[in-house]
Amino acid sequence: MKQALSFKELFAIGLMTFSLFLGAGNIIFPPTLGHDAGSKMWEAVLGFLITGVGLPLLGVAAVARAGGNIQHIGHRIHPMFATIFSVLTYLSIGPLLAIPRTSAVAFEIGVAPFLPEAAKTSAWSLFVYSVVFFGITYWLCLNPSKLVNRFGKVITPFMIALLAILLIRGALAPLGDYTPTTLEKPFSKGFLEGYNTMDTLAALVFGIVIANAVRERGISEQKAQAKVIMQSGFIAAIGLSLLYIGLTYLGATSGPAVGAYENGGQLITLLSKHLLGQTGLTLLGFAVTFACLTTAVGLIISCAAFFSKITGNRLSYRAIMTMLILSSLTISNFGLSTILKISVPLLVTLYPIAIVLIVLTLCGRAFQEHRSVYTGGVIGAALISVLDGLTVTGVKTERITEALSKLPLMSDLMSQGMGWIIPALLGIIIGGIVSLSSFRKTVTQ
Repeated sequence: MKQALSFKELFAIGLMTFSLFLGAGNIIFPPTLGHDAGSKMWEAVLGFLITGVGLPLLGVAAVARAGGNIQHIGHRIHPMFATIFSVLTYLSIGPLLAIPRTSAVAFEIGVAPFLPEAAKTSAWSLFVYSVVFFGITYWLCLNPSKLVNRFGKVITPFMIALLAILLIRGALAPLGDYTPTTLEKPFSKGFLEGYNTMDTLAALVFGIVIANAVRERGISEQKAQAKVIMQSGFIAAIGLSLLYIGLTYLGATSGPAVGAYENGGQLITLLSKHLLGQTGLTLLGFAVTFACLTTAVGLIISCAAFFSKITGNRLSYRAIMTMLILSSLTISNFGLSTILKISVPLLVTLYPIAIVLIVLTLCGRAFQEHRSVYTGGVIGAALISVLDGLTVTGVKTERITEALSKLPLMSDLMSQGMGWIIPALLGIIIGGIVSLSSFRKTVTQ
């Protein structure tokens, strides 16, 4: 029985993993982080790499270990939880955030730089573009064929090559010195900024794709599959880390050259124009536009299949796909800056829960997979993450947060957006005690 792959096979799966995580929308976050962090960029990028690279790869390994998909992981707590968490995750990487973001990013990088000033800020420009973008997306989703996959295989390497040229130019001839910064906690800023990639949530959804790719190459034993996934994931992690570090450096050394910008899409556009000229900006805009298009098609097909399945096919694939297109079209017209703002409450709520699930799934043998440990950890994390989500939306939670911050270790962690760690650990410990007491009762009976 085959239990290992050649380096060539590992490298191929590593490249596939790299391309799955490198969504066109993700390139807008590291430059902004770098610009904010300035001389403190290395602390910031370390935090970003943990949530933007490390956790997604652990998520893929967790899905492989669970033997299926996100619902298999959720079932370790309760079937109802599995359904609710899966729905929220698919909504996040689907019509609420990720799909609308593909259109908004494509507009900011692929179209807006070439419009007259008045048209750039016109709501009509974005509306017309998004109608065309999602019209093409709808047609491609109705006619899923190898065309989209082949197109993606051409566009992704092309975009990576352009980004590599951009990074090399920026490293050899920086636009300026490190930008001045007032950022007090760069690590936590980077850690939370990594949430915006949504790759940890995405890993729980398409981790099964990577696991299947390993199985198709003859690796059937679960432990061997997990090992191969981690090995190929390490290859992807190297590529993603180099890319994100380079983009963060570009932002950190952008100085006053780029001027004012509203979001990461505008910043990467300004950086490209200064470093690659008008031709480079045009090529990058072309590549990002079509990469966003292929990403949108893949997300809509996946989400439509999922929601059709959980409704027992009472709603057809085409009906759900149409609803996804229309809702994404509507939200995309809020603009990239607004989409990024409204994503924060949902992501700060879901991410801690996802992190706890991933870590516990990978460590499950240590506590014999007892349901109480999973439940305790998730409840502990959710108590604070939901509170953080409400706080971000503007709900008055000062009294609760002030009371919690007086507890040991909580003040500093809560100020960095990581207050969920202590309650999650306490929940895991309590869950472990419950599982031990249950085991003892079983033994004595």
